[in-house]
Formats: sequence, C-alpha cells, structure tokens
Amino acid sequence: MTLHVERAGSGANLVLLHGWGLHSGAWAEAMPALKAAFRVHAIDLPGHGHSSGARVGSLDQGVDAVAACIPEGAAVCGWSLGGLVAQRLAQRHPARVRQLVLVATTPCFVERADWPDAMKAATLDAFGEGLRHNLEATLASFVRLNALHGAHGRETIRAFTSRVLERGTPAAQALARTLQWLRETDLRRDTAAMKVPTLVVHGTRDALAPIGAGHWLARNVQGAGLLELADAAHIPFFTHREAFVKAVESFVG
Repeated sequence: MTLHVERAGSGANLVLLHGWGLHSGAWAEAMPALKAAFRVHAIDLPGHGHSSGARVGSLDQGVDAVAACIPEGAAVCGWSLGGLVAQRLAQRHPARVRQLVLVATTPCFVERADWPDAMKAATLDAFGEGLRHNLEATLASFVRLNALHGAHGRETIRAFTSRVLERGTPAAQALARTLQWLRETDLRRDTAAMKVPTLVVHGTRDALAPIGAGHWLARNVQGAGLLELADAAHIPFFTHREAFVKAVESFVG
C-alpha cells in the first residue's frame, strides 16, 4: 500500500494526517507557515485524495502504510480521523513518533455507555447510507457538520466543500471502509498508556468530537497539554490558523 506524500520545507519533521473525506489539501491555509518552520510530510490517507488507489484494509494496515513513508522521530499532527491514525501510529510504531499533536480528535468517535462525549452511531450510519445513494451530497453534509456552531462557519463550509473534490471524487467503498474505522475503533485503554509528549488542540463547539474527548486526552495522555479554543468547531487549524500554527511551532520547536 503506497500512499501519496507531499514534502516541503526544512527543519524538524512534521507529519500531517487529514480527516475523513478530505485529503492533505485540507492543510492548505496553514501550509505556508508550517513549511517555513518544519520539514512537512503531508499524507493522503488510504482511499483519499491522490491515495485513492491504495487498498483500504483495517485501521492497523492503514497505520502501517503511514509508518512506511515517514521518518523516525517525527512530530505527527493528526486531525479528526487523522488523529485516530496518529494515536495508533504512536502505539504500533513508537520509533516513528517523537511528539503528537491531536487536533479535534478522540480515541473513540462513537458514543458508548461509558463514553458520552462522542457521536451517536446513527450519525455515522446515516453517512454510510448516504454514500451508497449520493456521495457528493453526503460529503457536503459532512463538511457542514465540521463547521457547525463554529466561528467563520460560512467561509469554512465554502472552502472545504470545494476542497473535498479537488483531487477527484473518492470511491464510496473506500470512504465506507474508513468510516468503519471511526465506527469500530476504541483506543482509550492504549492511548491512556502512551507516554508521548502530546499537544491537544480542540474547539469547545466541536459537534463531531465533543470537547469532553479533548479534555479526556489531555488528562489521560501522560504530560499532555491542551489548547482549548472557545469558539472553534471541528476545523480549528482553518478557523483559528494563527493560534494553531503558533501552538505547533512552540510545541514542536
């Protein structure tokens, strides 16, 4: 499984992992500042963007594919689904991960009896059903949820709705498989055992990964710090770009 990687800049290695339905172009607005400070490795996850031809297997197979194309000792920044991949990467390939930046993510995306700060399973089921009937409308609906309740909502929806298809229409089957990663994965036990320097970046208005999940990560990952953005939804690196870049620069160094 070979993944598409865009590399730019110089300095400490910084790996960027995007969210579900998008691709590494999601980071476009933050990229100029990030590549000025770091050697950036922006990856298209399996089934997404220019990695659309990569077979989408299990989450661990996807994580292993990411590990194969990044240097050892990198700072890994994962947003949403990418944050789930980043956590698992730190568990399976600790030599690859020197630091973690976890953006609007969670160790468990779906609500459980002991995990209320998450989406209801029916929400993901509705997206899965939508993929079978109207892929583009389903992705557009997902983008709106990313921006729901947050600052700059209309600007965010316009930018990300157009960006979703910039690298071609993703295959519904691949999106369904990675949606299954979100539905089935619960990394809480293993994430709490991690000892990786970690920065958690989370918006208080996040409708897809509620702020309680960010608080949990900050409490349970040993030595983690938290940047909580009061009026941010699920895309804080876009809506609060300056604060995000400043925090990453300070943390990664």
